[in-house]
Amino acid sequence: MKAVVPTLCMLILLGVSMTLATAVTGNPSQTLTQLEQQLIELSRRKWEWMAERNLSELEKLFHEQAVFVHMGGNLDRAQELEVIRSGKIHYKHAEVRDVSVRIFGRTAIVLSGIRLLAVVGGKEVTNPFMVTEVYLNEDGGWKLVQLSFSRLLGP
Repeated sequence: MKAVVPTLCMLILLGVSMTLATAVTGNPSQTLTQLEQQLIELSRRKWEWMAERNLSELEKLFHEQAVFVHMGGNLDRAQELEVIRSGKIHYKHAEVRDVSVRIFGRTAIVLSGIRLLAVVGGKEVTNPFMVTEVYLNEDGGWKLVQLSFSRLLGP
């Protein structure tokens, strides 16, 4: 009986760990590395900073030559920061539904299925997107070099 309790506790903890990995990645068979977790967390914080209009953190995160692809066109770093600063687009909340990370040397791609609540041109809108974020590891930290919104047809 004494051996059953620790084994049962271990199985419960394993189940919780697998559930958490599934909630983040959408794939129960994928085990996240520490670096993948770090990039997912950075992406999550980016959404918070965008919602809060935290320009000081976004300026640090966005690479000088970053490109942002929206449904209405492409923006460079300065233009994207101005859109956020002015409130032309207010990223109110990004509900991240699933995330995957691919790392290629100093480059990482974060794909996120999201439901974005935003205010665009004074109107509140909600859209499902697949968001592609490309990060470059430069000078000991990750910089966002590209962000694209691809509108999904489904919910």
